Amino acid sequence: MKKYLTFAAFAAAALLLGACGAKNEEEVTNESGTQTEQTVGIKIAYVELDTLMSQYQLYKDYSEVLTRKGNNIQKTLAQKQRALESHAAAVQKKYESNEFTTRDELERAQNSIQKEQNDLAELADRLQNEFALEQARINEEARDSIQSFLKRYNKTKKYDYVMVKAGDNLLVANPKYNITNDIVKGLNKRYKIKPEVAEQIKAAKEE
Repeated sequence: MKKYLTFAAFAAAALLLGACGAKNEEEVTNESGTQTEQTVGIKIAYVELDTLMSQYQLYKDYSEVLTRKGNNIQKTLAQKQRALESHAAAVQKKYESNEFTTRDELERAQNSIQKEQNDLAELADRLQNEFALEQARINEEARDSIQSFLKRYNKTKKYDYVMVKAGDNLLVANPKYNITNDIVKGLNKRYKIKPEVAEQIKAAKEE
């Protein structure tokens, strides 16, 4: 389950910030009737993704929730795996000791082990799919939260584009156009943790 805890999907959701800036370039029509964009005076700002993900409380809270859920899945599957291995060892020992009285008895024992293996594989798939769906839901919530805030934020700031600085995707970025602190401060100010999320975090800390 560790691969599900990298939160790459969170990063993908946050990258949608780039689509949130209002596009305000004026369009003018020339004599031939075609349109060209007026690029003079375009306002561009950027947000640092690493800072956003480390300081936005929503990310922090859901990181704990997903980590707990992932750990619980790992524990469940590990317990099932140990039980299966113990059962298989017992059958093997019984076989080596010639304790099976009939061929049918041996086959039933082998079929029982095979069924446990199949059930474990199905359980792993189901739990991992449920985890992925939960992560996708959280990603969507985070994306909607960021986009909603940026739309309100941009009513007064009137940026044409709000870009995301993730790694070296922006080779040159003037720090004076960095609005990360404003965005993080505004997001955290309006963020209210859901009661069920608070309960899950509380439970995780008590474990």
